[in-house]
Amino acid sequence: MQFRQVGPSLVVHTPAKLNLFLEILGKRDDGFHELETLMVTVNLLDTLIFTEEHSTDIRLRCSGRGVRTEGPAPTRVDLSSSALADLNRSNLEQPESVVPGGADNLVVKAAQLLREYAGVEAGVHITLVKRIPAAAGLAGGSSDAAATLMALNRFWKLKLDKKELQRLASQLGSDVAFFVDGTSAAVCHGRGEIIEPLSVPMGLHFVIARPWTGLSTALVFKHCQVPQRTQGVNNVVHALRTGRTERLGRFLHNALEEPAVELNPEVKQLKSRFSNLPVLGSLMSGSGTACFGLCRNRRQALSLAGRLRAARVGHVWVAETRP
Repeated sequence: MQFRQVGPSLVVHTPAKLNLFLEILGKRDDGFHELETLMVTVNLLDTLIFTEEHSTDIRLRCSGRGVRTEGPAPTRVDLSSSALADLNRSNLEQPESVVPGGADNLVVKAAQLLREYAGVEAGVHITLVKRIPAAAGLAGGSSDAAATLMALNRFWKLKLDKKELQRLASQLGSDVAFFVDGTSAAVCHGRGEIIEPLSVPMGLHFVIARPWTGLSTALVFKHCQVPQRTQGVNNVVHALRTGRTERLGRFLHNALEEPAVELNPEVKQLKSRFSNLPVLGSLMSGSGTACFGLCRNRRQALSLAGRLRAARVGHVWVAETRP
């Protein structure tokens, strides 16, 4: 996550994630599923801009395809021309998605939760530029919520430590704590809130495609089954730690693929498309519908992205991790 002060505003670029491994270990008493997953962040970015609000209101303005807005028009946010150019360069393609623009947005919920916890009455104006698609398994909403907790902790000078922010994050969603942790790769347990950071010595290159339609996370989990024999994450961890990307490609696994394929035929079609590409391995991320191919290098990722765009399979990106 990248933080930058631009005049009176705090600008944050917040990443998407990919699940290189996801296994369902059981059903919990609280209704959630016990998971073991390995997540990495990639440079498909949303941008949030936090600016002082002179009232006690939490105001959110969203932009990006598919954003659903509601409520009063927000106040204007003034940025320098260089800052706006930076936002435009960060990612030119905006995916189709359905993102609530008002009180239902996880960004607003995160700001309200933090304000209530800290006992402050400050307001804030937030501009959210959406590039990470919704209903795709890329955790754009969770990443934005984590960025909000971390940014407002700075913006309001609350001085809360990481553990406090992670406890708040766990109340907002299963993946939010992963982004608050700030690691680029981690094995996560429980609902996803128990985090074991993982050191990865090399960058990874991906081509990512999200079909025209999405899936509800709750719906996918409702239709999933706990496997009789579960797979372990150790092979994926070892391949990452030793820099063996070809071996990594053989051990990619997501237990949510089967119900997602049954619920959305576009996922099945996309999986079939990836199986015919010369990638090291392919997988659906999270609860879908985005799928990705692990590539040998950026050049191959760019080439395969061109083929997928020509096939009009949906929205396509090239992305990579940082070591």
